[in-house]
Amino acid sequence: MTGGGSDAAGRPTMKDVAARAGVGLSTVSRVVAGNPGVSRAKCKAVEHAIAELGYSRNDFARTLRTGSTATIAVVVTRISDPFYAELVAAIEQKAQERDLLVLVASGGDDPAEGERVLRRMISRRLDGLIVVAHEEVDVSFLAAERAAGTEIVFVDRPPQGLPADLVVVDNERGAADAVAHLVQAGHRSIACFAHISGLYTSERRQAGYRQGMRDAGLPVRPEFVVAVGDDVDACVEALRELFSLPDPPTALFTTNSRTTKSVLKALRLLDAHPALVGFDDFDLAELMVPPVTTVAQDPWAIGEAAAGLLFDRIAGMTGPERRIVLGTRMVERGSGEVPPPA
Repeated sequence: MTGGGSDAAGRPTMKDVAARAGVGLSTVSRVVAGNPGVSRAKCKAVEHAIAELGYSRNDFARTLRTGSTATIAVVVTRISDPFYAELVAAIEQKAQERDLLVLVASGGDDPAEGERVLRRMISRRLDGLIVVAHEEVDVSFLAAERAAGTEIVFVDRPPQGLPADLVVVDNERGAADAVAHLVQAGHRSIACFAHISGLYTSERRQAGYRQGMRDAGLPVRPEFVVAVGDDVDACVEALRELFSLPDPPTALFTTNSRTTKSVLKALRLLDAHPALVGFDDFDLAELMVPPVTTVAQDPWAIGEAAAGLLFDRIAGMTGPERRIVLGTRMVERGSGEVPPPA
């Protein structure tokens, strides 16, 4: 290897690349960084030398030189959830366009574990952080990290203890639209099955359900609002109690996809067929019998919006915290159009 530039581990360096390509060290640096001002011929020579030598950029040295790690992190509750998987994919695509590495971690539904994952993530040097924070975790400890230069954006729910840029959806409007859809199909007795984990979204969607009932001039019956989460047995018991009432519900609104799936399983066990609209679209919704009508969020758009806020801050934007509220859309498939019993 020419140029005498190999590091202590024998890896090729920029000096080796420059010697092999027959160009100056600064030219190699500009090509590796993607900066303009290098002729096409020299770019090709450098790229060919990099491929021949197996050179890779020393990001640690780059961090010391520029102060940037070219790395961001994303912490969600469950990366296995298709909603968060798509959100992360959108962030990754935007990051790749900027040659940034994305670290991803799941905090789970347990607040202690969520805080532990966040603290471990910020122990690494990052340029930015996008977080779905647990409502029971006071994230004020992130203030020191932000003061040190790590930009932070929150998604899905407001953080506790740290004013920051935020991307959410209009949960209230989406839930009210679900109720309006069921009312239009002729229903007047509509129950709400609410998820337990993710209190912010659950409470906001329950508020939207109540508003939708009021908008339709219908009473909000306390016994018709049931918190069950994704426990199928609890859903079966709750449905039995509701269906035994003198004026049972003829339609159901469920507040997230996990709860929707549990309620559908419970309805199958009970051989019951009320109308149903669920908040959050999910795989196989269109293959159910009848296909499930949903209030759909756009996780890709949410991820893009969060990435946009973060990259603005990394680029130097200052000013007050920003809040982006995205809308939802009704995906009509059939389960919400089931008419009430005659």
